[in-house]
Parts: sequence; C-alpha cells; structure tokens
Amino acid sequence: MAKRILTVDDSASIRQMVAFTLKSAGYEVVEASDGNAGLSKAQAGQVDLVLTDQNMPGMDGLTLIRSLRRLPNYATVPILMLTTESSDQMKAQGRAAGATGWLVKPFDPQKLVDVVRRLVG
Repeated sequence: MAKRILTVDDSASIRQMVAFTLKSAGYEVVEASDGNAGLSKAQAGQVDLVLTDQNMPGMDGLTLIRSLRRLPNYATVPILMLTTESSDQMKAQGRAAGATGWLVKPFDPQKLVDVVRRLVG
C-alpha cells in the first residue's frame, strides 16, 4: 500500500507541483490549503508524512506542527517544512515545534523525493 503524504500550502501551484512529484514517485497525496484544513485532514485519516508551508492564512506551519505533535498518532510522524523561510532563527523555531526537516522553495523535485524516501520508504 502506498504511503500517504499530506501537503499543506496556500499556493495551489505549489500543492500541484508537490502532488505531481510525489504521485509520480508512487505516493498517495492528500492536499490542504492551510493549516486548519491540514489539521482536519490529518485527524480524518492517518498520514505517513506531512509537508507544510510556514506562511499561510489562518494557521501557520509552526502552529500546525505544534498541533499535530500534541496528537498521539502524530508524535513521531515525520513533518517537513517546505517554505521560502530559510533563516537560522526560523529553522530553530521549526525544530523546537517538532519539525523533522526543512526544505526551501523553490524545491528540487528529485531532492524532495529523496528526502521523503529516506523518511518513510
């Protein structure tokens, strides 16, 4: 059975690029347009990995990560930030919130697939 990946980003084009890249690599992809929708979709059905943007309306990525980490089913699920934010301070905040890793946009599709494979197979 294919691993399920939740991608959370307010940019439809980024979600489409991520979904296309991961589906082409054999993953099932669930999409959400902001942190609130991402949290709802994560609670509605277990996923194997979460990819989230930082800057989104409603609930940002760091808040989403903290919210997911409070759920027993997501205590150890890999969560990657995929964002334009690249400062050391923001990365430190991401680690403190529970992010597993950090990818900067624009992303290299092959690098994304490689990282996902390392984390979930």
